[in-house]
Amino acid sequence: MKPRIIALYLPQFHPIPENDEWWGPGFTEWTNVAKAKPLFKGHYQPRIPADLGFYDLRLPEVREQQAELAREAGIEGFCYYHYWFGNGKQLLERPFNEVLASGKPDFPFCLCWANHDWTNKTWTKGKNHRRDSTIVKMTYSMEDHILHFHHLLPAFLDKRYITVDGKPIFGIWAPNDFPEVKTFINTWQNLAKENGLPGIHFVGYTVNSSGRSAQGNKLSLWATDEAAIHYKKILDMGFDAVMSSGLSRAQSIVKGRTRMLLYYLSKNSFLPTSNRCDYEAVMKNYYVKEDSWENVYPTLLPQWDRTPRAGIATNPLINSNPQKFQKSVEEAIKLISEKQPEHQILFLKAWNEWGEGNYVEPDLRYGHGWLDAIRDAVSAVNT
Repeated sequence: MKPRIIALYLPQFHPIPENDEWWGPGFTEWTNVAKAKPLFKGHYQPRIPADLGFYDLRLPEVREQQAELAREAGIEGFCYYHYWFGNGKQLLERPFNEVLASGKPDFPFCLCWANHDWTNKTWTKGKNHRRDSTIVKMTYSMEDHILHFHHLLPAFLDKRYITVDGKPIFGIWAPNDFPEVKTFINTWQNLAKENGLPGIHFVGYTVNSSGRSAQGNKLSLWATDEAAIHYKKILDMGFDAVMSSGLSRAQSIVKGRTRMLLYYLSKNSFLPTSNRCDYEAVMKNYYVKEDSWENVYPTLLPQWDRTPRAGIATNPLINSNPQKFQKSVEEAIKLISEKQPEHQILFLKAWNEWGEGNYVEPDLRYGHGWLDAIRDAVSAVNT
């Protein structure tokens, strides 16, 4: 049975007035990607796109090419990040709005609500840059929940929208930061049924372990067996399923307690390269047995390097390549193989997060290697 691989898709690759104001005219994700520099020996930077070039997502030709590349790799569809801040305020909405209105590309899609403040923490700038400033604040209200649903109803009704058990998938990136999320979910479920849908299939994102215990705020860097607690917490909020990530847990194991403690205590200052981790070692600890639960959808991680966005004080993975990625995809596919076909879902994190070194689009170093790894992994498991 072919796994349902859904790729998280960042619509940051076109100018918007808010980014022009804070970062300069024409700013997009490419701005820092292109000027990135190697920060240690063997550091692969800058990462340069191949087939698609430094594209602008306002161009329908680019969106068609992306869909064709994804289709050829065996990816079921794109999960567009959706930026809705309350009172109808949106950012980066143009690419998806044009996909919806035009009917092109004829390629499946769903949405993941990036329900967090829009701040200037995402990218670093020069010495005069104002830090920790909120550009757009996230707000919630019952009136806005109703407005939000009706705004997205045409998307939910689109024949291309990806469903699970007949219900449109809707991801929420920060469920733990969402006040009264149960009320929101119940409201949307009722609105869905009133508008001819069987309901919404809500998916909440979470890590399977973090620097703090899932049972409280106590620093617990060695609590690497708390996946069940993290997952159940999301499900208890009313979500139908969990989108899981094992990066923080795996890094905790690979680095060990002392190094992780030093990293968390120093993450806001310049930290030397001691926070690097080997990709293969991390991926050996990325998945947990709970990822085989029927209502857990693990993530695929091809590579990870946020230094173009935030400098060395991050947690880059080193030594990743398509061959190692393919092995991790094969492992993930086997992990979900006993689930019902509708629930054999893997979220690819991500399609085009170039600023986080987290993408599968063709680049100058490996060409189509990341996409070929997905295609070959699916073929290998099914033979």
